[in-house]
Amino acid sequence: MRTEQEHTHVVALSGGKDSTALALRLAELHPDREWLYFCSPTGDELPDVVAHWDRLECILGQQIVKVRNRSLDEWIEHFDMIPNHRARWCTRLLKIEPCLEYLRSLDAPVLYVGLRWDEPARNGIYTTQFPSVFPMREWGWTVKDVHAYLQQKGITIPKRTDCARCYGQRLSEWYELRRLCPEIYEAASQQEKAVSESRGIGVTFRSPQRDTWPASLEGLGREFERRYPRGYTPQVPLFDLAEEPTGCRVCRL
Repeated sequence: MRTEQEHTHVVALSGGKDSTALALRLAELHPDREWLYFCSPTGDELPDVVAHWDRLECILGQQIVKVRNRSLDEWIEHFDMIPNHRARWCTRLLKIEPCLEYLRSLDAPVLYVGLRWDEPARNGIYTTQFPSVFPMREWGWTVKDVHAYLQQKGITIPKRTDCARCYGQRLSEWYELRRLCPEIYEAASQQEKAVSESRGIGVTFRSPQRDTWPASLEGLGREFERRYPRGYTPQVPLFDLAEEPTGCRVCRL
C-alpha cells in the first residue's frame, strides 16, 4: 500500500469559485504537502480568466500546469465545424480527454475535487477512474462558506469561466462579449462565415430556434446596435458572484 508521500496530490482548477477556494484552503491546511495544480485551457478564455490563473500561481507559489491538445480554433479548423447543441464535441475534446490523458501520465494520482456539501450527490467526471477526495464535503462547506472564504482572502472570481464563444450562452452574454471583447466577437463572426462558405450551408454558434433574434453573430451584432437584449440593463452588473454556475453551462467543469 502506498504512503501519502508516494501519491501525486492533484487539484484541477477551472477558475471558478469552488476549485479556487479548494486549492487555496488545501495549501493552507497542508503547506508541507507537494500539490500539483492543473487546468485545461481551450484557447478561448476571456482575459479575466487568464489573469485569474496568473494570480493564483502567485498566491500558490507555483505554476499551474496547462493541459491541452488543440485549441478550440484548431479543432474548428480540423473538423470544419462549429460546435453546437447537436455536436457537443468541444467538451470531450477540449476538457475531458486532455484531462484524462494527463491524469493517466501521473504516478498514483489522487484527485481532489471541489464539490460542496450542499450540492446534489455526484462525483465528477474523473472520479470513477482515479482515487478521489472531496474535502469540502468533509468540511461541510456550502456555497455560503465558499463565498465567505474567498471574500476573506480578497479573491474575486471571473464573471465567466466558460468559453468566450460558447454556443450555450445567453443573448445578454453575447451582448457583453461584443461590448467588452469586440475582437473576440468579430473573430467568431468571421469563423461562422468561413465555415459556412466551406460547407455550403449557413453555420452559426447560435441555434436559429433558440429565440427570435438573428442566429448569425454578424446579424446579431447589427441588432445589438438597435436595442438591448432581454435581461440586460445598462449600468447594472450582468453577473454576480452568487449566480450559479459560473463555469461552462455545457459541461459544468
